[in-house]
Amino acid sequence: MTAPADLSRLRINRDSPTSPERRALGRNLILFAVAVIVIAVGFFIVRARNVPTVQVVTASTTADGGVSVGSTSVTANGYVVARTKASVSAKIAGRLAYLGVSEGSNVRQGDVIARLDNADYQAAVLQAQANIASAEANAIEARADRDQLAKEASRVRDIRARNANLISQQDLDLATSRLAQAEARLNSAEARRRSADAALSMAQANFDNTIIRAPFSGTVLRKDAEVGEVVAPSVGGGLTRGAVVTLADLSTLEVEVDVNEAYIARVHGAAPARITLDAYPDTAFRGVVRQVVPTADRQRATVQVKVSILDHDPRILPEMGAKVDFLQSDSAQGARAPVRSVIRLPAAAVKNDSGASVVWVVRDGTLLRRPVQTGPVSAGFLEVRSGLSGGEQLMVSGVDVPKDGMKVKVQ
Repeated sequence: MTAPADLSRLRINRDSPTSPERRALGRNLILFAVAVIVIAVGFFIVRARNVPTVQVVTASTTADGGVSVGSTSVTANGYVVARTKASVSAKIAGRLAYLGVSEGSNVRQGDVIARLDNADYQAAVLQAQANIASAEANAIEARADRDQLAKEASRVRDIRARNANLISQQDLDLATSRLAQAEARLNSAEARRRSADAALSMAQANFDNTIIRAPFSGTVLRKDAEVGEVVAPSVGGGLTRGAVVTLADLSTLEVEVDVNEAYIARVHGAAPARITLDAYPDTAFRGVVRQVVPTADRQRATVQVKVSILDHDPRILPEMGAKVDFLQSDSAQGARAPVRSVIRLPAAAVKNDSGASVVWVVRDGTLLRRPVQTGPVSAGFLEVRSGLSGGEQLMVSGVDVPKDGMKVKVQ
C-alpha cells in the first residue's frame, strides 16, 4: 500500500509577483516619474514666461548750482517759431488773378507775390487821368481869360489916370469886376485840377492795392489761397479767403518754451542754452535766452521763455518740436553758489501710491518700493530731492500694478 503524498508544501505565494507583473510595475513607475518631470518643467517654463518685462532708467546725478560751464539747470520743451512772420493778405477784396509763389519760395521785400483782378481799378485810373487833362485845359483857359482881363483893366486904369474924361469910373469898375471874376474862375479851375489829382492818387492807390507785395524778405511757408478764389482783408465766410500766403524770415528763428515757474529763477537773459530738435535728437544747436516774458500762465503755472538759435541750419523749420537745456555759466552763478548733486528722472519713473511719490527699484530681478520726495515737473523730467543716492535702476513701464518683491525681467 502506497503512502499518502505530503501536500503541506503545496502553497501559493501571493506576496511575490510574477515576472510579467514586475515588468508592468516598473514600466508604470517610470511613466509616473517622467510625467512628474514633465509637469515640473512645464510649471517652471510657464512661470518664467509669466515674469513681466519692464523698462528701466538709471538714476544718475548731475551737478546743479555749481560753477561748471555747460551744466544743465533747467530743461523745457517748446516749438520753433519765426520772430518775423506774417500772414500776407490783400488790402481790398477781390478775385485772385495771379499767384507767383509757392511753398518754399524765397522773396525779397517789395517783390510781387500775387495780383487781384484789377480791370475796373485800371479803368478808374484812366478816367482820373482824363479828368486831370480836362481840368488842366479848363485851368489854362481860365488863366488866359484872367490874363486878358488883367491887361484890359490895366489899360482902362492907365487911360483914366491920364484923362478922367475919356474913361468913366463906371467903366473902370466894370473892368476891375471882370478881372476879379476871372481870378475866381481861375482859382476854381485850379481847385478842380487839384481835386482831379487827388482822385487820380486815390484811383492809383486802389489799383496798387490789387498788387500784393512782400512786406519783408523771407520764405513762403504756406499758400492760403489759389487763383480764382475771392480774398479779402477780413474773412467774411463762404468762399472768401483771408491771407494769400504765410511768410516768415527764417533768419529770425527761435524757440519758445514754457518753463515751470518753480524753476524760472534759474533762467536769466542772455544765458547760454542747448537746443535739441525732436526730428534730430542726435544733433544739438547753440542758443541764447533772448527774453523771459514778464508774465506767467496761471492755468499751467509756467513762464514763457524765448531762445534765439545761434546755429542757422536749413534743417531747422518753423513749428518743429524742440527741447531746450538752459546751461549754467560762471557769470550766472559765481563762486558763492555751492555745488550740489541733483537727480533728474523722467516723470514716468515716479508713481503715485496713495498720495505718496514712490519709485520702484529693480534689484536682482526684483521690484523694491522706495518712497521719494520730488520737485515740480519740467519738460517731462522732475528733480528727486531725497530717497535716492544715484545709480539705481528704476522701473519706467511694464507693470501696471507693481508689488514689493515681484519678479521682473529688465528689457
